[in-house]
Order: sequence, then structure tokens, then C-alpha cells
Amino acid sequence: MSQQADTTYVSFSAEVSPHTTEALLATCANLANQGTKTVYLLLSTPGGSVLNGITAYNVLRGLPFKLITHNVGSVNSIGNVIFLAGDERYAVPGATFMFHGVGFDIQQGTRLEEKTLVERLDSIRADQAKIASIINDRAHFSNHDEIARLFLQAATKDTAYARQRGIIHEIRDFQAPPGAPIQQLVFQR
Repeated sequence: MSQQADTTYVSFSAEVSPHTTEALLATCANLANQGTKTVYLLLSTPGGSVLNGITAYNVLRGLPFKLITHNVGSVNSIGNVIFLAGDERYAVPGATFMFHGVGFDIQQGTRLEEKTLVERLDSIRADQAKIASIINDRAHFSNHDEIARLFLQAATKDTAYARQRGIIHEIRDFQAPPGAPIQQLVFQR
């Protein structure tokens, strides 16, 4: 089997949700079952569900292939956790990364009591701790306080920052080799 056939490219450009995450993980599981040696994940996402993003990270890290992630536009919010699952990580020139703290939406008419607020705050803190731990393990930050400041900034960072912090290993254009297998995940909007 040729080296080219050992690598499959998967393009994911969507919000992180139960539906999109299940599709991504099903695609990657099928590739693992087919004996694919390397999966090259082209990623651009506005973020989304923390639960689904952390699940995707953990599953992708455990699959029996080399995972290369490439930011081909913008990786935001929990999308950064999925991106950090890559053994090798790249970004196209001009790509961006946006980090922020975890929050929750409140439906109109929702009554909040102390017990509910404490539960929500505990959940937010637990999710932020999980995300900070992944960022700390996979990138080059000095400590969790630095990551906490990053969450509070809620700022968009460029590729130079991402390279300096070890979020990416290199800034480079994406170019699939001719004839390479590419799977585009497409979702109804």
C-alpha cells in the first residue's frame, strides 16, 4: 500500500454539537477500522458544546492513528480543545484562535435560586478546569493562572501567538497531494 493511501484528509467546518461531533467521531472510527495510518483533520469551527468538544478530544487522542490537525480558517472556543488533540498541529497564514471562559445561556422566564446558581458555577469551574488542563498538557503555557487570564481576555489570537505558545507547531498553507482521499463532513443548517 502506498504512503498516500495511508493518509486520509477529513474536513470539519461546523459548530461543535452532538450531531457534528458524532459524525466526526464516526468518520474517524471508520478510518481506524480501515487501518488508516494518518488522519489529517482540516478544522474551522466557531466552537459550541463543551461536553462534545471534550468527548471528541478524548476519543481522537485514543484512536489508533496519527492525528494531524490544521486550522484552515478560525478555531474558536471549545474547537481549540479538538484542535489540540493533534499529534502535529498547523495553521494556515492568517488563521485565528479564540479562547474564552465557559458560560451558559438562560432561557427567558427561568427562575434562579441559590442552589441552581451554585450548581451552574460549579459546572462552569469544572469545565474550565478540564479545558485548562488540556491546554496546559498540549501547549506551552507557564501555569493555569496564565490560561485563566487567557479565558478572561476572550481575545482572538493570531498564528504567531499560537506558534509561540505551542498551540501549533508550524504556520503553513494546506495542500493535499493529488489523488489523496478527502472526506468532507457536510451538515444541514
